[in-house]
Amino acid sequence: MKWLTSWSFKNKAAVQIIVVMALVVGVLSYLNLPMEFLPEADNPSVTVTAIGPGYDAGSMESQVTAPLEKALSLTKGKREMFSTSGNGYARIDLMFDSKTNMKDAKKEVEQAVSQVQLPERVSPPFVVQFNTSMIPISWLTISFKEGMSAGEVDRAENLIISELQKIKGAGQVELTGKSAPSVTITADPDQLKQRGVPFQALMGVLQGRDLSASVGESTIEGATGNLKVTAKIKDLDMLKKLPVAPGVSLGDVAKVEQANSQESISRVGGKDVMMITVSKGANANAVAVGESVHETAERMNKEIPGAEVTVISSTSESVVHSVNSMMREVLLGALFATIVILLFLRNIRATLVTIVSIPLSLAITLYLLSISGVSLNVITLGGVAVAVGRLVDDSIVVIENIYRRLQKEKFSIQLIKDSTGEVATAITSSTLTTVAVFMPMGLLSGSLQAFLLPFALTVTYSLLASLLVAITVVPLLSAAFLKKTRMKEHQYSPRFTNFLRWNLNHKWLPLVIAGVLFFGSIGIYMSMPKGAIDSSNAENLTVTLEYPDETPTDKVVDEGKKLEKFLVEQNEPKWVSMSYGNSADAAKMGSVVSPTLVSYMIEMKKGENAENLIAKIKQQRDQYPGAELNAGALDFASGASATDVFVDVTGSDAEQLTAASVQVMEQIRSIEHVLKVKSNQEQKKPVFTFEVNPVEAQAQDIAMQLQGMLNPIPIGTLNMDNQISTVVLNPLIQPNTEKDLSGITIMTANGPAPVSSVAKLVKTEEASSYYHKDGKTYLRVTATVDPSQLSLVGAEIDKRMKELTLPGGVTLSVGGASAQQAEDFMDLGITALISIGIIYLIMVITFKTLRAPLAIMFSLPLAAIGAVLGLLISGVTPDFTAMFGALMLIGIVVTNAIVLLDRVKQNEERMSIREALLEAAGSRMRPILMTAIATICAMLPLIFGTSESGSIVSQSLAIVVIGGLSAATLLTLVIVPCIYELLFFRKSRRQRAAGGHDTDHDTAAERGRTSDHDTTAVI
Repeated sequence: MKWLTSWSFKNKAAVQIIVVMALVVGVLSYLNLPMEFLPEADNPSVTVTAIGPGYDAGSMESQVTAPLEKALSLTKGKREMFSTSGNGYARIDLMFDSKTNMKDAKKEVEQAVSQVQLPERVSPPFVVQFNTSMIPISWLTISFKEGMSAGEVDRAENLIISELQKIKGAGQVELTGKSAPSVTITADPDQLKQRGVPFQALMGVLQGRDLSASVGESTIEGATGNLKVTAKIKDLDMLKKLPVAPGVSLGDVAKVEQANSQESISRVGGKDVMMITVSKGANANAVAVGESVHETAERMNKEIPGAEVTVISSTSESVVHSVNSMMREVLLGALFATIVILLFLRNIRATLVTIVSIPLSLAITLYLLSISGVSLNVITLGGVAVAVGRLVDDSIVVIENIYRRLQKEKFSIQLIKDSTGEVATAITSSTLTTVAVFMPMGLLSGSLQAFLLPFALTVTYSLLASLLVAITVVPLLSAAFLKKTRMKEHQYSPRFTNFLRWNLNHKWLPLVIAGVLFFGSIGIYMSMPKGAIDSSNAENLTVTLEYPDETPTDKVVDEGKKLEKFLVEQNEPKWVSMSYGNSADAAKMGSVVSPTLVSYMIEMKKGENAENLIAKIKQQRDQYPGAELNAGALDFASGASATDVFVDVTGSDAEQLTAASVQVMEQIRSIEHVLKVKSNQEQKKPVFTFEVNPVEAQAQDIAMQLQGMLNPIPIGTLNMDNQISTVVLNPLIQPNTEKDLSGITIMTANGPAPVSSVAKLVKTEEASSYYHKDGKTYLRVTATVDPSQLSLVGAEIDKRMKELTLPGGVTLSVGGASAQQAEDFMDLGITALISIGIIYLIMVITFKTLRAPLAIMFSLPLAAIGAVLGLLISGVTPDFTAMFGALMLIGIVVTNAIVLLDRVKQNEERMSIREALLEAAGSRMRPILMTAIATICAMLPLIFGTSESGSIVSQSLAIVVIGGLSAATLLTLVIVPCIYELLFFRKSRRQRAAGGHDTDHDTAAERGRTSDHDTTAVI
């Protein structure tokens, strides 16, 4: 790398232009980089949903789910297929291999489901493939002033939706809580009987009454014209006058009313509203889309009189806050690193030369991220926050060596070049080893790669940029700033030299102590519970109130409004939204829920404690007997709970499945730190079945009659007030008892008769939901676990499931958070092993020997001691981010050992091994301490700051890196020399026996200082 330093001195003007250009393009890249919360990542799954109002769970399973599953069974790349069939809805989730192209998979699924013929009144299947870009950007509410006509409201809704869809970068625009205008006809049984009008006559009341038809073309008065017949029912009064029988109008036998029917209910602040959810498109700037949504809402309020469009929440604001918070931590880290350099060198000019690598490296990094198509998010900024302390490491080593030489020698350009050349190999090797840690992340698969690869690219770009700056720009600035600097010669610490000499003479003692500490720390780590990623700093909460499936919907809604009132009255929420029911728009996004579930989303006021509100909500459980009330932090980046462990029970015999699931639940309930256990088959719903005698009647005819009498029937549409209204005939009867059901009068071959005359009414208790796994029935037992004890509980559940004695044909599989955590840890473990191999290869190439790199690798177990000690002292539970920190340590801690042994190898050309070690430890102790302390101080803001949700840069990561680096730095200066001399013990022993260097008064440090005047050693 010396040629680059020489080139920079020969082309000073070019380097100056390149530096200015780098800073300019860095600033421009920062301004133009897409800003979003998380990097774009495909979830390797596709969801198919369908809505069938009025269909029970069993009918949805057999008539909707089963044919869809059959059509999807041969989908390419499909790993598993799960389905849920409930009252009025069906959902199928297809899990794919991580290497599957999800866009192609979605197209294949869409083609497959489009060929399936579904029953009447069931919506076409909706297919959705989830991506992090689908995380909502903004939530808006629409309300209208009283007095606006239904037509005006409809036109305003369409205009608002259209304008939001036109926003550059906007993706899905979902509307919930919309009211559809309708006209209801409720028959009066007494009037029907009195006037002799059959109920079926009302079904055809609109037939041929409201239409516009072309009847041909004719020449009239010499001109050709079209002929049309039109009839229009303009209002309810005209509808009431329509005849249903001779001398009898509709208004005589039925009540006709105008109403608004809602697919779903949306409320904010205790008031009915329409809720709009806006997500961004792929590669769009989340902040720009969020700002455009605000501008559009303000414009709509001005352009549409009577409409009020309000943006109640925007994640784009959270993105800006997250980016600004992370940038603040980056700047604080840079400030701390600067202070450390100034304290060690005690020279302002040398400090300024060193820290110039931070803005310049960041500018180059931002430009490289821009051309790589990587966005600015909490992951990439986390990479910068982690790397900022490391950015000055190469420059510190270079400037320290130049500074040290200038303390003893006269200034010259050649001295600057030679000083840079002395350490060029060391800093290149140490930078490449750190980069090597992140190279295997390209081998990871699925969402883990999508999240870690931007982080790895950010760190790689910044470190390579800092290396380039250290060997080109720093020498040039040193020549300019340090030319007339007079510095006092730096003195090595004789105490440390004597301490190291003693340890080299008694090397087995420090090695045994280090070994005991290492194996002790591993033992402690293995016994520590591994937790889920902490999400306690919640800005948004989700609350659910769910009743048993047999609960009437009116009661569910009323109780939901009661809880809503309680939430609105609390001090902590900024706003509370309530949603109930399924809608076509929600189904398009893969969201279908139970008809007895009410959901709430809460945004917290700034500074309010979310845990307090969660505790208050849980205290209300006694107020809702029979219901399940839960509250927790809302994570937009994930779906299911991060602390759920599930056991799937699969088999062909329903009774055996039920018995096995009971065994599983009993075993899990007895495990400590399990908060709740539930099964997907606990809820049952009464089902009343009419068993028809085929000899006496046709089942299809009876089914059609009962369906018409017990369910609302759409009988046509009317165009009133320029708006299409659906006309619905309400059910004739409302049976409240089994006796009422049996007594329903139907038409039979022998005339009117009770349905009980041709059918037997049977009551059974059936599951309110049906679950399939790869087309077969399965039961799922879900255990909610204490987040801090996730790994221990998951391991205990796995152990107990293996010990269970199961009925024949029944199998168990454990999954969920603990299984995913174990898989992620395994991926990181493999990545770490590959990284260690690459690092060792790089060092073998650098040192051209196997033994010196082996001594360097012994710094890795030293880091483990500090990492575990840091977690133990802080009381932080190790999670995935802590493991990621341990992976980073592999590349960071070997840097110090490389810098140390690089000097040793230089010294061995003129000294014995013992002298080389003592001199190198004395001369390289200052740059080693400077780089380590600068990195540690740069990461301090991550410990005391708040980590962003979804970020892999967290407090636990910072604790692991700081603890590991601290221990490795202190122990490297002692243990690595001991290991090195042990690897060359025969040569070292011969040298000491021949020269008696250990007892000479002319110490190695003095020899090193003297030799610096005479020669420049370059590897």
